[in-house]
Amino acid sequence: MAKLAFLGLGVMGFPIAGHLQSAGHDVTVYNRTTAKAEKWVSAHSGHLATTPREAAQGASMVMSCVGNDDDLRSVCLGDDGAFAGMAPGAIFVDHTTVSAAVTRELHDAAAEQGIAFIDAPVSGGQAGAENGVLSVMCGGAQDSYDTAEAVISAYARICRRIGDSGAGQMTKMCNQIAIAGLVQGLSEALHFAQKAGLDGRAVVEVISQGAAGSWQMSNRYEMMLDDHFEHGFAVDWMRKDLGICLDTADENGASLPVTALVDQFYKDVQKLGGGRWDTSSLLKRLQALD
Repeated sequence: MAKLAFLGLGVMGFPIAGHLQSAGHDVTVYNRTTAKAEKWVSAHSGHLATTPREAAQGASMVMSCVGNDDDLRSVCLGDDGAFAGMAPGAIFVDHTTVSAAVTRELHDAAAEQGIAFIDAPVSGGQAGAENGVLSVMCGGAQDSYDTAEAVISAYARICRRIGDSGAGQMTKMCNQIAIAGLVQGLSEALHFAQKAGLDGRAVVEVISQGAAGSWQMSNRYEMMLDDHFEHGFAVDWMRKDLGICLDTADENGASLPVTALVDQFYKDVQKLGGGRWDTSSLLKRLQALD
């Protein structure tokens, strides 16, 4: 069992840190809003720190799950950042979905201090975090990954090293690209069924058992048909992620026409007031066009 620090207690970080504490690790948490950290300590024991540096002191591994590139830099760098409190040989594991560029930047900054940096974005959403069944895709040195994997197993269904620094974030981009097309396709299918006067549940019961089946279909169709979108992964966050995908595609020459189109559809959902709705709310956009 290890002495760990966890930075960022949002809808993903809060349960992930809880799984680590339940697995027997000694966890110190930091959150920008102290009340959230106090709530976590009340629920899981562990310890509370007032800065990332304080949380990281004495920890063999520091883990983070924050909002974006700038949030990640803020918890890593500077006098109060985690890197300032970490000893040589410690490992930083980042679960945030960010650009591969900031990942490599922080990987290099950590290396200058003798710290290992693993980019380890996750897929599975809030439910996956709460149930400890996330998919974790990693980039970084093999030996550091081998050490981190044993800890990550407390909340992962699968954890795999894809390659060197940045490879985890690139894989998460593949994940979001695939999801964008799947959700739009599912939304169009359900919208078509409604317009055709079909029983949407009966339709999904049949087609989900064939080639059209997907995680999105199995886990989202009922709430979509019930017009319930106050859950899951928010449209605002998906647009942030798709923006990273599209920017990276501009750099590496990949063609992402469907991703670019669906990103604009999510922009339409935001205009409907759905920035905090689940990504499956693409169906609301189609219905609004009627």
